[in-house]
Order: sequence, then C-alpha cells, then structure tokens
Amino acid sequence: MLQTDPDLGPGPVDLPGPAPSPVQRPGLRDRLASFGRPPRIMGLDVARGLAVLGMVGAHMGDVPMLAWSDPSTWGGIIHGRSAILFAVLAGISVAIVTGRQQVTTVEQLPAHRLRLLGRGASIFLIGIALELLNTNLAVILCTYGLLFIAAIPFLRWRARKLFLAAAALAVAGPVLTGLLGHFLLAPFSPGVSLVLFGTYPLPVWLALMLAGMGLGRLDLTATRVAVVMLLAGVALAVPAYTVGAVVCATLGDGYGYGETGSITSAEDLTTRPGEDVDLSGLTCDDFGDGYISCYPTDGGGLADDDLTDSGVPVPDNVPYEERLQQQGESVSDLAARILSSGEHSGGVLEIFGSGGFAMVVIGVCLLLARPLRWLLFPIACVGTMPLTAYTAHVIMYLIIAGGPQGLFPVGNAMYAWVSLGLVVAAVAWALTVGRGPLERLVAAAATAMSRGA
Repeated sequence: MLQTDPDLGPGPVDLPGPAPSPVQRPGLRDRLASFGRPPRIMGLDVARGLAVLGMVGAHMGDVPMLAWSDPSTWGGIIHGRSAILFAVLAGISVAIVTGRQQVTTVEQLPAHRLRLLGRGASIFLIGIALELLNTNLAVILCTYGLLFIAAIPFLRWRARKLFLAAAALAVAGPVLTGLLGHFLLAPFSPGVSLVLFGTYPLPVWLALMLAGMGLGRLDLTATRVAVVMLLAGVALAVPAYTVGAVVCATLGDGYGYGETGSITSAEDLTTRPGEDVDLSGLTCDDFGDGYISCYPTDGGGLADDDLTDSGVPVPDNVPYEERLQQQGESVSDLAARILSSGEHSGGVLEIFGSGGFAMVVIGVCLLLARPLRWLLFPIACVGTMPLTAYTAHVIMYLIIAGGPQGLFPVGNAMYAWVSLGLVVAAVAWALTVGRGPLERLVAAAATAMSRGA
C-alpha cells in the first residue's frame, strides 16, 4: 500500500521498493471522491487547516489577548496555541511518513533520516526567505525545519517512550532556558537566540514534536484513540491553565505583564525616564499604556552593551553578582517565567496546557471529519498544503500591511477576506493539481537527499 505524506498534500511518497505502475491522471470528479480517503486521515488535514487559519488570525486579525476570566477575549485562544497545534501535527507527520504504528526498521533508518534532513533543511530555507521580507511576524518555519532534523534520533522510539520523553522535556526545557537566560545575563547572539531564547526555543518545542510523534504511532483511524486523545487533552489543559492562573495571580507572569499581556500602567515600570536612571543622550518614545522605549540618538548616548534588559546602565568592570542583581529579575520573576502558561512564554504550564489543547483539537477533528466530511472539506484542503498556505499569508501580510510601515490597516475584516482567499485557492488547487507547490518542492528535496540510501 502506498503511504501518503500528510504534511505535503495528496500524492504518493517515494518509498523504498518497486516503482508503482503508471496510472492515468485523476480528473476533478475522481479527486473530489477520493479526497481525504484512506490512507490519508482527513481529520489531520482539518486540524492543519485550523492551525494555519489560526496563525493567520493571530497575525492579521484584531484579536484580543486571551483572559479566561473575560469571555469577550476568548477569541484570543488562537494566540500561541495555533503554532503549538502546528508543531504537534508536525510530530504526527514524522511518525506517519516513517511507518505509522510500525516503528522504523534498521534497514529503513538511513533513508528516513536523509528524507527528514532534506525536508527540514528546505523548510528552514523557506523560513529564512520569509524572514527576509521583514514583516515583523514571528515566522515559525525556521524552528519548524529544525524540529524535523531534531526528530531524527527518535525515529525508532515507540509511543510510550516518546510520551515520557515529551513530558520530561516539557519540564526540563523551560527550566533549562530560564536558568541559562538568568544566570548567563540574557546572552544574545544569532545561534542562542534561534535555539534557546527566541520565540520558539528548541528544547521546549521539541517536547511538542515528540508528543506528536507519540500520537502518530497510535491508530489514528480508530474512534477509541480519538476519544482518549480528546479526554487526555482536557486532563492536561484544564489543570495546567488553572495552575497557570494561580501562578500569574501570585507571582506575576515573569515579564511584568498582566493577564491580558499588556503593562497596565506607568507605575508598573521599574525604571522611568528622569527618575531612576539618567537617560541623557537617549531618545524615549512613550507608546501609551505605560510602555516607554529608550534608545541612543544618532549613535550617541549608551550603546546596547551598556544597558541591561531593564534599561539600567552597566558600568565597566562590574562584578558578576552586581550585574546579576542589576538584571532586575527576582527569584519569583524567574519562577513565574519558567512556570508560565502565557502565550509564547515557553513555560512549563504553557507546554502542558497548550499541548493538551492541541490534543483536544486533533481529537475533535478526527471524530468529526467523517460525519461532517463535506462541511470540513474546504478547511481540509488548506490542511493538505499548510506550508504553501502559511507562506502565502506572510506574503499577503507584506502586501496588505506594507511590511513594518503598515500602509494598510489589518483587522478582523481583513482576516476574514484573507482566510476566505486561502480556502478558495486551496480548494481549487487541491481539486485541479493536488499537492501544493511548496509541498512538492520539499518532497523533491527530501527525495533528492535520500537518493542512494
């Protein structure tokens, strides 16, 4: 039986073995009838489509930050959680293309390793290209590509071992990045920023990839598995978010932000111009809501290396203990940051809570994909080409918003139109061509890398 690549859209994946016999190119009616049928799992396509459309909303919609105590903000559930859903689904994809319930054999291992290396490298390069557009969006594809490569050592692990490793890393990852960032005085360089201290720290997000790989080793076509996944997701998410709310209320979130993610008043600032710090030679911009940014004017004033993250000048030859104190992060702040359940915090409770939320979404999609096949069909089409759809939305953001300058306003109306355009384009492409263009490119890179293995 041919295996299909769930991450790259309809069509067979080149696997070791005899080449398939030539078949006639399917027509529109055939594509429509066979869309999402086994061996594809349509519920996963629906979940991928929701993840992509959620990230579009986080970037282009006027969606408030989520505060569980305020129902009017519940639309903000797409913030952070859409990207985490994307990462968990990436892990499921790795498991599916490397054997599904059957663990990769020793003979298959070299080819699978090289395919993942080719796929990860090509996705990473696409991410670099999107970042060069300078849209100020937190593009996930570079981390996404690295996760495919980081998954290589775990290809022969079974579901139970993968789940245990994911749970351990969900705790150890935030602790590692939190302590390193604190005691090494928030080091900044391209390598450590990408791997440890960026928006998507690799040790933290690898936990999500491993959890997804564990899910992909299960029989995702079985209703029982979908129900257990949904219930397990609820059992993870509810306690994690509950404890996270308590941590935020007692310790703060570790970043000086309130529940909705914004500084509530100027009094919340630890340093303010003209009071605690001599900021002569700097230009300060007051953005309202208590947020003030200060920077050197025309190269004058203090250089970046002379300031801590909190804006406090660092004199030369200051002892390490003093610099650690000037960093302005207390033990409670550090603990809150490590434990945080906030969006993009990389905290322990965010990984468990949002990872559980991702399991709930995937479980629901698996259960509803068959009875609601035609209703969910358009979203599933987006999910067959997630890389293409994600890239298209970044380019559309550049065109609509004019890059960092914001020539045209974005908001919920724009979010709706862009989402509609992506869905219509994905349906048309899936029914007439099949696999998305970037998915074809990544598949070609994976095949080329594994040739001769």
